[in-house]
Amino acid sequence: MSRAQTRGSRQGRAGIRDVAAAAGVSITTVSDALNGKGRLPDATRRHVREVADRLGYRPSAAARTLRTGKSGLIGLTVTTYGDEPFTFTEFAYFAEMARAATSAALARGYALVILPATSRRSPADIWSNVALDGTVVIDPSDHDPVVAELVRQGLPVVSDGRPAGSLPVTAWVDNDHEAAVLGLLDHLAEAGARRIGLLTGTSTDTYTRLSTTAYLSWCERVGQDPVYEAYPAHDPCAGALAADRLMARPDRPDAVYGLFDPNGTDLLAAARRYGLRVPEDLLLVCCSESTVYATTEPPITTLSLKPRRIGTAVVQLLIDAIEGVEQERPVQQVIPTELIVRTSSQRRPPRRTVSPPRQPRQD
Repeated sequence: MSRAQTRGSRQGRAGIRDVAAAAGVSITTVSDALNGKGRLPDATRRHVREVADRLGYRPSAAARTLRTGKSGLIGLTVTTYGDEPFTFTEFAYFAEMARAATSAALARGYALVILPATSRRSPADIWSNVALDGTVVIDPSDHDPVVAELVRQGLPVVSDGRPAGSLPVTAWVDNDHEAAVLGLLDHLAEAGARRIGLLTGTSTDTYTRLSTTAYLSWCERVGQDPVYEAYPAHDPCAGALAADRLMARPDRPDAVYGLFDPNGTDLLAAARRYGLRVPEDLLLVCCSESTVYATTEPPITTLSLKPRRIGTAVVQLLIDAIEGVEQERPVQQVIPTELIVRTSSQRRPPRRTVSPPRQPRQD
């Protein structure tokens, strides 16, 4: 074992000089190889990275800050909803997205800071206390004050969600919400639904707007009158009340799509209060990443927006912008969705034949 290797093992953390000595190259070559800079042969880059991995080398955050003027911190927050802070990490989509974003950030030497969403204080009051290199904003609304403040500070902003209008984000990642909604509505119609309803939100983020617009367009195409209820999506109690209103309507739907995470259980509970069986009397689909819907009675069909893929993509785009990397990835990425079909949206067709009675066995 070389002196550099024993030194790295003895002190518990190898430095850039140890990597250079063990690899037989200069410190500058190590820095360029590990940071993707300079004009080095691919073989040299691979060799340096292999040595660094073997020694357990990790770049010093303090040294990087002094060298680059960057903190190595990136933020993650959600747009401003209502008058109270929105604890978005309690929802499965946001939790999975944040976990994937954290892993993607660490893989590139950054730490992710999850910032609270609030409308009571100016965004500057929160972000001025944290030295961020850039921020991911989830579901920015029209004229989003969070995005406006971050851009004013000169920080790159990548949005999880297509920004509306001319919102000045650096890049965005989203799903094709129109195609997803049209597909699941067709799925419900093919299962026998004749009047499909919608639980939607009152916010102006593009997820809500595009999904609702797709529903209205589908209704117009098939000649169905829209049947929907809207409520503030950040308020779970309001969702249960909206589900109840939908079930109480004189033009009550025989199938419902809920845009938000708690809607599946809200609609299932409302159906039971009104004596409706799922799926016999009411077909249900909701958009959620929660595994609970695989074990409800009956299991509920869900639309997955693939938050892990989105979390990884937004962080890669943000760090590329922070480091001035030439964009190898498109700055507008669309991630496919997946409809996970379960019992709640599969109505059994009526039996058309009657089996003849069995004859007793003859011994």
